Amino acid sequence: MKIGAQKAIKIMLGLLAIVIVLHLLILIKVIPYKTAWGGRLQTDEQMYMFETISISVNLLLSFILLMKGRYIQFYIKEKIQNIMLWIFLILFILNTVGNLFAQTNIEKLFAILTLVFAFLIWVVLRPKNN
Repeated sequence: MKIGAQKAIKIMLGLLAIVIVLHLLILIKVIPYKTAWGGRLQTDEQMYMFETISISVNLLLSFILLMKGRYIQFYIKEKIQNIMLWIFLILFILNTVGNLFAQTNIEKLFAILTLVFAFLIWVVLRPKNN
């Protein structure tokens, strides 16, 4: 099955919505924060800081994808959108490696998700889609 850029964007937006909800559940302590961030968070303050950053970064990626997919009219030049997506691609690859070395099994499983994100961003960025 071949995945085009528009389908990849839709899949990522759906996954990002789930990830953002997951981080919100950690933020409001429905899910223990010891299961996130490789089991390295020690205090509530650390958790609030990291979860806020994570939610913000995921919202930024969602916003870029909404522009790239032409779902919203807010416009940033396509070249800048692509540069930002390349940065996210690199971050997801690094995050995949980091998740493989996490202390918790749940974080290790997230290596699959981050690898999927890296692949889907590549689908959006590959030359024949531009």
